[in-house]
Amino acid sequence: MSKEILINNNGFETRVALIDGGLTTEFWLERKKQSSIVGNIYKGRVQKVLPGLQAAFIDVGLEKSAFIHVSDFAEIERDVDKSQDVISSLLHEGQMLVVQVYKDQIGTKGARVTTQVSIPSRYLVMMPNAPELLAISSRIDDEEERARLQEDMKSINESNDEFGLIARTNAELIPQDLLEHDWKFLKRLWKKVAERIANQKTPSLIYSEFSLAKRVVRDHINENLTQITVDSHDIHLKVKKFVDDFAFEWQGQVNWYQGSRPLFDQFNAEDEIERILSKKVPLKSGGNLVFDQNEAMTTVDVNTGQFVGYKSLEDTAFKTNLEAAQVIARQLRLRNIGGIIVIDFIDMADDLHKEQVHKTLEEYLSQDTARTNVLGFTALNLMEITRKRTTENIRDVVCEPCNKCHGSGYIQTIESNTFKLFREISRSVKQFKASKIMVIAAPNLVEYIIDEHSETLADMEESLNKRISLQAEDSYGRDQYDVVLL
Repeated sequence: MSKEILINNNGFETRVALIDGGLTTEFWLERKKQSSIVGNIYKGRVQKVLPGLQAAFIDVGLEKSAFIHVSDFAEIERDVDKSQDVISSLLHEGQMLVVQVYKDQIGTKGARVTTQVSIPSRYLVMMPNAPELLAISSRIDDEEERARLQEDMKSINESNDEFGLIARTNAELIPQDLLEHDWKFLKRLWKKVAERIANQKTPSLIYSEFSLAKRVVRDHINENLTQITVDSHDIHLKVKKFVDDFAFEWQGQVNWYQGSRPLFDQFNAEDEIERILSKKVPLKSGGNLVFDQNEAMTTVDVNTGQFVGYKSLEDTAFKTNLEAAQVIARQLRLRNIGGIIVIDFIDMADDLHKEQVHKTLEEYLSQDTARTNVLGFTALNLMEITRKRTTENIRDVVCEPCNKCHGSGYIQTIESNTFKLFREISRSVKQFKASKIMVIAAPNLVEYIIDEHSETLADMEESLNKRISLQAEDSYGRDQYDVVLL
């Protein structure tokens, strides 16, 4: 099935959507002040060793110290007794340590780091601390293809003792010359990284992961991807150069979108993204899903709603659950929900029906790039899933606890409302003629724009060639505004 990537950038945030068969299946959001640091490599200093936890805090130059556990060390063998004080034999306060972030700071917790440094390219992953390693992604299950990749990587990396290699899932059926092209890129990159490790002070950033747009393109560009559409001229040029350098054989197109309608509106992705924040997700059959995200886990309740079926209660439950399994798999990706997920499917008496729902869920989750594990139905007929998440879910990025309901619900942050307002201004100007624009909004929203985004507002006035004025209205709530065209 053909896929497309949409990249929307407006100077203050980058939004990327993956469209698969006409449906938005994944969504990423990155703001300048909240960009992910997963994949970044730092030259850090051990700040404090905690023998009781078998862990340590590492100063890497960020606001909060990074956290490393003994199991995150490349030198630790799997059979080492981690109940012993191993961490003290590995680290001491003030020691220099090169680490890589594998989990962003989430909430009050600092970033999680590891000494097992790895840098991915399009088809390969470089492993500097394991020069003898030649491994294949477990998702490549054809034995002949695994053997072929093993031989190709051995041939490519034979004279190199600086890093080992892992073949990514994308490497399946890829010829040796393209794998070698990737390898040469990684070798050049590692030379630069090694020089920085040797010469830069502590603490400092040694290597920064690609921007969001480049990361998504790198990880999803294949023969099924037909086009990449970007609405920013600057990012369009950067993505096009990136594709020409690292995916020169790709037959798709990188398009610069210049339409009057916003990019996500044009491809019907905006409404789908807005629904990410909703607890209730409708099903085509008339049923619905209810997502309840808590700190410890996420629960999903499946309801028949208006769907009454055609034959029996068992038939109704089975058909609703089958549809729900597909939608849940997509929603987990869209919302970037991680941790423990418990699904309360509608009760089914037939074991064959349960097995089919289980297999359907596994099939659709297999398309997820995050590591997932379906544990099956419990004795209470609940389905348990675990999904690894390395960055904050979408709700936590764009929302904050509501002070009016004491944390029991969520509202969009004032920053999110500001960016939503800016998008509405751009949309209105493109659709209707006007000489100037007046924004009537809640006082706190007007104050926030003046204090934090006056420069952005000035840039918008210049790019739209329209004067934009702000007027505070005391009767408006914090998320209320009107765009008036004059």
